[in-house]
Amino acid sequence: MNGAPTPELDSRFSDPNAAPTPWADAAQALERAELYWITTVRADGRPHVTPLVAIADDHLVYFCTGLGEQKARNLEHNQSVAITTGRNTWASGLDVIVEGTAVRVEDAESLRRAADAYLDKYGGDWRFDVGDGVLTHGAAGEMEAALFRIEPTKVLAFAKDPHGQTRYRFM
Repeated sequence: MNGAPTPELDSRFSDPNAAPTPWADAAQALERAELYWITTVRADGRPHVTPLVAIADDHLVYFCTGLGEQKARNLEHNQSVAITTGRNTWASGLDVIVEGTAVRVEDAESLRRAADAYLDKYGGDWRFDVGDGVLTHGAAGEMEAALFRIEPTKVLAFAKDPHGQTRYRFM
């Protein structure tokens, strides 16, 4: 992506006193969040929603999942995802939703950067090593996880004081 997207306030869903949320604020919310909720699509079309930890760098969000988990099975047939984060409050904070396509990341350099970023953000509870196209963890590296990055098609930010809905498009 070249440069930051231009924020567009949706006046239909915003307080008359609201202004668009600057992209820097939305990116910071994505980077600093500790918990995210991801939605994937099951083979029969039903949504699957689950909490997870993730890392973000400006407009890209990265997450991992065990190869046998429901998320991984869903992504085998449909790469469409939405990931959300924010504050569980009505009148303060910022909620951000990223919609897009989950792309598998398998090169060793990207996996190493992600492993380092997970360790920096979450500490030793999320210590990964790099295997053959996967992140590994566990006493002997016996647990494997696929790493994905979300290529965004749309990002929404919901400000709460005053309430405002900002849209960012990614093409």
